[in-house]
Amino acid sequence: MAPVMRNLAAVLAATIVLILSISGRALAEQSYSFDRTPGKLPKTVIPVHYTIELTPDLQNLTLAGVEVVDIEVREPTARLMLNAVDITFGSATIDDGTQNPDIALDATAETATLGFLQPLAAGAHRLRIGFKAKINSFGRGLFFVDYPTEKGSKRMLSTQLEPADARRIFPCWDEPAFKATFALTVTVPRAFLAVSNMPVAREELLAPDLKQVVFAPTPKMSSYLFVLATGELERLTAEADGVSVGVVTTAGKREQGRFALDNAVKLLDYYNGYFGVKYPLPKLDLIAVPGGFGGAMENWGGITFFESRLLFDPSSNAATAQRGIFSILAHEMAHQWFGDLVTMGWWDNLWLNEGFASWMQEKAAAHFYPQWQTWLNGNGQKQYALTLDARRTSHPIQQPVADQSEAMAAFDGITYNKGQAVIRMLESYLGEQPFRDGIRNYMAAHAYGNTTTADLWQALESAAGKPVTGIAASFTEQDGVPLIIAETRCSGAAQRMTLRQERFVIAPSGSPPASPRSWQIPIAVGPIGAGRAAEIVLLDGSAEIAAGSCGEPIKVNFGDVGYYRVEYGPNSRAALAKSLTLMAPEDRLNFIADGWGLVQAGRAGAPSYFALIEAIGANDRRAVWDQVIGTLKGLDRLARDRPERPALQFYGRTRLRPVFDRLGWDAGGSDDDDALLRSSLISALGEFGDGDIRAEAERRFAGFLQNPPSLPTALRDAVTHLVGIRADSASYDTLLALARKSTATNERLRYYYAAASARDPALARATLALTLTSELPSTIVDSVINTVASSGEQPDLAWDFVKANFDALAGRQGPSFGDFFIANFMTNFSDDAHAAELKGFAPAQATSGGRVMTARALETIAIAADLKTRALPAIDAWIRQHDGGPP
Repeated sequence: MAPVMRNLAAVLAATIVLILSISGRALAEQSYSFDRTPGKLPKTVIPVHYTIELTPDLQNLTLAGVEVVDIEVREPTARLMLNAVDITFGSATIDDGTQNPDIALDATAETATLGFLQPLAAGAHRLRIGFKAKINSFGRGLFFVDYPTEKGSKRMLSTQLEPADARRIFPCWDEPAFKATFALTVTVPRAFLAVSNMPVAREELLAPDLKQVVFAPTPKMSSYLFVLATGELERLTAEADGVSVGVVTTAGKREQGRFALDNAVKLLDYYNGYFGVKYPLPKLDLIAVPGGFGGAMENWGGITFFESRLLFDPSSNAATAQRGIFSILAHEMAHQWFGDLVTMGWWDNLWLNEGFASWMQEKAAAHFYPQWQTWLNGNGQKQYALTLDARRTSHPIQQPVADQSEAMAAFDGITYNKGQAVIRMLESYLGEQPFRDGIRNYMAAHAYGNTTTADLWQALESAAGKPVTGIAASFTEQDGVPLIIAETRCSGAAQRMTLRQERFVIAPSGSPPASPRSWQIPIAVGPIGAGRAAEIVLLDGSAEIAAGSCGEPIKVNFGDVGYYRVEYGPNSRAALAKSLTLMAPEDRLNFIADGWGLVQAGRAGAPSYFALIEAIGANDRRAVWDQVIGTLKGLDRLARDRPERPALQFYGRTRLRPVFDRLGWDAGGSDDDDALLRSSLISALGEFGDGDIRAEAERRFAGFLQNPPSLPTALRDAVTHLVGIRADSASYDTLLALARKSTATNERLRYYYAAASARDPALARATLALTLTSELPSTIVDSVINTVASSGEQPDLAWDFVKANFDALAGRQGPSFGDFFIANFMTNFSDDAHAAELKGFAPAQATSGGRVMTARALETIAIAADLKTRALPAIDAWIRQHDGGPP
């Protein structure tokens, strides 16, 4: 072990126990039971129906409320516990008001306990609570967004409640198992449009400038799915099978929702058919919010999106942006069934929401837009999961979750991306029709209820007539990645292949062995060549199979549907490497990606991967070149301030420039993949120091300033990025001026991120100072700081800024800043000193979720330090031997 790694390994070992304690295998999960479901609240009292009245004060950022909750007391009790955060209780009464309970608040547990002198009898009761809450500057609970318009700054309100922030708006049983119905009344300015889960039942004018909006009651649902958005909004609508589908935007932008609306109508029909249960609400709104949070949220009947993730403006968006809009739209609409209609009982089964929605978004894209080749081009999602899951700080897809901070930490690449990959593998194994039949049975059986993963396996087994639980549980109830070791031998003219499994692990050199794992794995094995069929082997341990004629190249994970890595013996690997160009694109990509994975794991030398790059043609698919570009850029970041960087960047320029020259600066056709690859190549070549690319980007940007249509929208992100990294004070000011002038969220982000990429330390300091002002939306503050550290190559400057201003930043960004931002930010480093700093930074470990994130970050740093020490010298030597190195 290299000296730099010795201390890192010690730091990592001190924190790894926490992750291992959460990640132990827990087989044989039971079907859903309310009483057995984990959670923090007692199950003696169940909410049945909430009647809620809210009056937000947009100037003072307070929220006045009254709620009446119909409850069912399951056994006599003198204590009633529910959730509340940053809520001031006023009056509280039960039934006829003869009992006024004492109220005890626990800020740490985020609960309020109501104590009664006389126990409540079992049966129905009615609880009334008056309260005040806060309107937040950060995207949790009810939050405000100030956004620019041509008429000046405007303010709107919206909500973000998953996993556990309904308790910031009104006192409630804020756990997914406590489903209830909700009837909302809200008082807002007369000029505002208010949107919630259900249609407006009636409106009443209260004063010349105030109105009261009453919404129809919701179906039975979990509290985290409640939504309220209000502001100077407008709605673009269409009808779909009796459902009113709408896109809700700030004033003047509704036509930018046309692409999303048209696709929502198509998706609603497709999902109605696939799930076998029609969307049950009378309306579905897609709400564009210009701040507050950066993604989207599947609130039932009122999905919220960060504005740039939903709206499409051809004057500022590249045409390829429609792919991302469709993807997130398909994901969130799938949640209307997987998550909203049928909800996991507790956050340990979060993957039932997110893994399935991630799988369904790709399935829907493949159905409606097969030209996008969504599984091929989305391969990076699985690669990300495989990388995370190979670490000792990984966790099972189904993982114990103790509290809300751990629930938030569960929204990660394992839950989403591994979940997606495992579902695709199971569908392929069971067959598309039996799998869908099982999903339909599952939806019908559990509509408006809660489930565990066991309920899903039972439905699939019943429909498919094949064993599912043993195969699936080996992937969902334990962490880790299978490694299939495959080798061929000849027996006369015939060939045999042996298959055996190990655990694939990425860990710093000298780490103790990871505990073994075993899986039941559907393995697809097939010969290279057009039209050749694969054989499916259910591998449980090891096997030997027939493998064609002697010397024939045989591919494992044929079609790249399986969730595992493959390591070939020398005979198999040599035969496949010679046949690389004959493989289908998905198999070529899989072979190359596994090659890099083996380097990361220390099972192969880095030159073996670079030899594969040499065999890739300049005209290969975008997905293949994206894998190479991503790997080279990751190595370039590791090589910062190291002697190997010039040779690595020289190789990047030399290898990628022919690919770019084939495409050129200007589109010769309408192939979206070419447009996306062109943009990636411009960014990468500019970062690797290609002087011609940099000069042309700056020339085109200068032309854009004089005549904006002269720069195609497909090139704007890449061009402005390169202008940003080389910015002087004049071009930096120009980028900020463009951001400040625009009212389009996607444009503002483009220019702010480009400015944050400036590598001049003085400009980096100026950007960091902006994060303490109201100029930047809080949504992008974290990303801007990270951009200064990564693209701007000023990680120490950014870290010093964060430490000096932690309280101010945390106050603005909310509780997630300490729990999640710090750990993620520190993965910009790969050295012992910064790992020790993270380990000693108390605010990052104030919650159990924060400690989980810190442990993951420490392992990321240790692995990166090991890789750069182990791989960069070997890469440098290989480049100098094969390409001569930089002049």
